Amino acid sequence: MTATSLERRVPPLGGFSVTFVRLELRRLLRNKRTVTFTLVLPAVFFLLFGTSSSYREETAGAGNVTAYVMVSLALYGAMVATTSTGAVVATERALGWSRQLRVTPLNPLAYVAVKVCVAMVLGGVSVVVVNVVGRLAGATLPWDRTLACAALAWLCSLVFAAFGLFVGYLLPTENVMQIVGPVLALLAFAGGLFVPADQLGDLFATVARVTPVYGAAEIVRAPLGDSGSLWPAALNVVAWTSVFVGGAVWRFRKDTARV
Repeated sequence: MTATSLERRVPPLGGFSVTFVRLELRRLLRNKRTVTFTLVLPAVFFLLFGTSSSYREETAGAGNVTAYVMVSLALYGAMVATTSTGAVVATERALGWSRQLRVTPLNPLAYVAVKVCVAMVLGGVSVVVVNVVGRLAGATLPWDRTLACAALAWLCSLVFAAFGLFVGYLLPTENVMQIVGPVLALLAFAGGLFVPADQLGDLFATVARVTPVYGAAEIVRAPLGDSGSLWPAALNVVAWTSVFVGGAVWRFRKDTARV
């Protein structure tokens, strides 16, 4: 057998495939805790905080305040759902699976892309659940704007899919979800997701603009009404997504370099 025949051949797209994505998604959905935490709790939070009679009667842009809360919690649900991939990655690290993958021809970028795709599917389901519950619970918003807000929430959750991967490679298994949950809640408040940053003073608004949530929140709520220029928000989303994707690839390479 020649040396050439022993060389590893890199598969098409570095190993990325629909089959790989489907298997990863099926494995994730078997975890009942993950499904409950990412798909049920955001809808429950909406029912608790967004359905008062005053919210249904008060106007917010093109809809009512209930719709405003629905849009915000749809993004939050997508954030939680996509970031949950971090716990999966951390578990794989503890089991040595990521190091096993490193001895295969699988490209690190392809591996990260598969994880991101799975996270985005779960995030999309979370967005749909919150919007369905919201409409049934009294959210008033034209359908075209509702669909636009939902689509933008799904697209903007990409930054948190990358964040989940980065955190999953950065923290030990037993600490991931305990840390990520409060961090996401803090980022949501700091980024003006639940209360617009400009209503809490100049200092808070300045800090909010550099958080990962700010850009996503501004873009997602844009269809509700006039939000001004979205270029700073778009730049925020692109910048943080690049940082987290780069960090995830870097940590994956470093974590598996021991093989």
